[in-house]
Amino acid sequence: MKTKILSLLLAASFTLVPSVSFSAKTELPERFKKWLDEEVVYIIGRLEREVFLKLTTDRERDLFIEGFWKQRDPTPGTPENEFRTEHYRRINYANHFFGRKSPRPGWKTDQGRIYIILGEPNDIQRLEGKTQTYAAEIWFYQGKTEEGLPPGFNLVFFQEGGVGEYKLYSPTRDGPQKLLTSYEGDPIDYMSAYEKLKEFEPELADASLSYIPGEASASIGRPSLASDLLVQRIETTPQRLIEEKYAQKFLQYKDIVEVEYTANYIGSDSLVKIVKEPSGLTFVHFSIEPERLSVGQYERKYYTTLKLNGSVTTPEGKIVFQFDRTISLDLDEAKMASISRQPLNIHDMFPLIPGTYNLSILVKNEVSKEFTSLEQTLLIPGDEAQFQMTPLILGYKVTRVDGWQKSLKPFRIGPCQVYSAPNRVFVKKDTLGLIFQVLGLEPGLKEKTEVRYTFLKDEESVRSFSRKLSEYPDFPVLLEEIALTDFVPAHYVVKATLIIDGQESLSASEAFDVTHFEAVSRPWVHSRILPDPSDPVYEYFVGSQLFNVGRIDEAVVHLERASRRKPESTDFALNLAQAYMVKRDFGKVGPLLGPFLDKEETPRYELLFLMGRAYQHMGELDKAIEVYDRVVSHYGTNTNLLNAIGECYFQKGDVKAALAVWEKSLEINADQPVIRQHVENLKGKK
Repeated sequence: MKTKILSLLLAASFTLVPSVSFSAKTELPERFKKWLDEEVVYIIGRLEREVFLKLTTDRERDLFIEGFWKQRDPTPGTPENEFRTEHYRRINYANHFFGRKSPRPGWKTDQGRIYIILGEPNDIQRLEGKTQTYAAEIWFYQGKTEEGLPPGFNLVFFQEGGVGEYKLYSPTRDGPQKLLTSYEGDPIDYMSAYEKLKEFEPELADASLSYIPGEASASIGRPSLASDLLVQRIETTPQRLIEEKYAQKFLQYKDIVEVEYTANYIGSDSLVKIVKEPSGLTFVHFSIEPERLSVGQYERKYYTTLKLNGSVTTPEGKIVFQFDRTISLDLDEAKMASISRQPLNIHDMFPLIPGTYNLSILVKNEVSKEFTSLEQTLLIPGDEAQFQMTPLILGYKVTRVDGWQKSLKPFRIGPCQVYSAPNRVFVKKDTLGLIFQVLGLEPGLKEKTEVRYTFLKDEESVRSFSRKLSEYPDFPVLLEEIALTDFVPAHYVVKATLIIDGQESLSASEAFDVTHFEAVSRPWVHSRILPDPSDPVYEYFVGSQLFNVGRIDEAVVHLERASRRKPESTDFALNLAQAYMVKRDFGKVGPLLGPFLDKEETPRYELLFLMGRAYQHMGELDKAIEVYDRVVSHYGTNTNLLNAIGECYFQKGDVKAALAVWEKSLEINADQPVIRQHVENLKGKK
């Protein structure tokens, strides 16, 4: 046996990976510095800049730049990025025309800055310098209302002192007197300067008091403060028009998602709710609605594949639960035409043990290489007997479901299936479905308890009513349906308060909006059906989560139940075996995993390795080596396996074999101080 293992080890080939260490963050390379401080200096947002400066490799910076332009592409489905093309055209124009009278490049001048941000003016009135006035230009813009700017407005640039580049004029900081070559009046007498300027350049005089045509600034004798506010708004326009969240997601997920996804973050709405099942299990229900669904096309068929990767971690970062889902969509032309007007809403759910956690879910579109995400803190109540009310769930439709006890479905609460859009936007013709659970109420208090519902608009109550708890037929599930006909379009908060014997006890609230539109596009829902609550898979989930948070004794109870009810499951057996190993119940591992070694031609690596470790801990070293031999035969070697084999030989007193195996482990990874010390000690004994 020893000869077989050693021959396999010595015949294996290994690749040594050089160790690379990086010093502290180096200065930004010149091409990226130019991009940041020159090419996009006027359009990049504060968060985007901060994220870019935190990147440590050129590859990351290139990917970020790719994502930066994609977020601004008006037609993402076409090869050309029209925004990027136009932006660089504006820079070239500014450098060519606005730097002629300045020692600075054109993009740094006031005219260059405004041109790069707003583009070509609708009209330019050029006023040549005269004896009484300096040279000036009046730029007129209109059609910028979608950018949050007035329907029409002027900007004035003047050649201060009659030489050099044109400076952006400020009505309040400069005043009309700055446009005159000589002015001997009171420096704060704007009206006198305005009247003098009007004698020579009437249109320039009007613009000198207000950039907004028709504003009655001249009548009050002082420049318009609104003009300077307008300039500030112009200069922040590029930042206001972009959602910078993608930059934060790039930084957060650049080391997690594949390279081709990192620059393609898209926004999404999401909803997460906690629901208690009659079985006693608590489930996390979630909904994710990406802002768009990109599909591939082959002939007349449309398709895409979405990958969901979810993780639940403790506040300290320990993984409690992980899951992966694959959603494959194949659509014909009729279905594609239908859903192209509807957002896709992904519904799913999973059980979770009591505690406080961080939930993170990635949704990746394998066709478009786009991704979006959901992050939220979860609080799962602990004591099942504790008096509590679950969070409110709002739906635009609620239906009753027959046979609801036989299966589980996201946003199905008791006999009620709730259809809820993550953005919680309703129209006046909707009937608002409001649903939640009241749990742990002491016997006898049901008749003494009522629920008061209060609808708030701008923190003021606009509607309120109460209902006795005994009036709800599906208790502990409480459902209210409220017509929104009388609700004016606005932002609302609904609050549900439990009142026992006249005293307020518990409350929960949720925000929603009533839109002025007559209709909104309701989502196309992709929802997963889960097994009956009695399925042993839930014992497995709960046991695995308890194991991951270190509650081993409780974990064993649930994992043993799961394994007894589904003895053919390798996953169930493996998790239970791991719990036995932690409890040092090594004698239970063999009987549990042995049947799988016999019935599977190629047992899983984890199964074989656990079995070998159990034998090793029990001192049955020959059996351990035999199992490790099967691992090497099927899966090759790694440092963990080699180190375990070396330990077995060392415990058997075969120093030569132990030394050979440990030296082979160090060839794979030299950074193993303990193993290196073992090798040096053994060599010293020769």
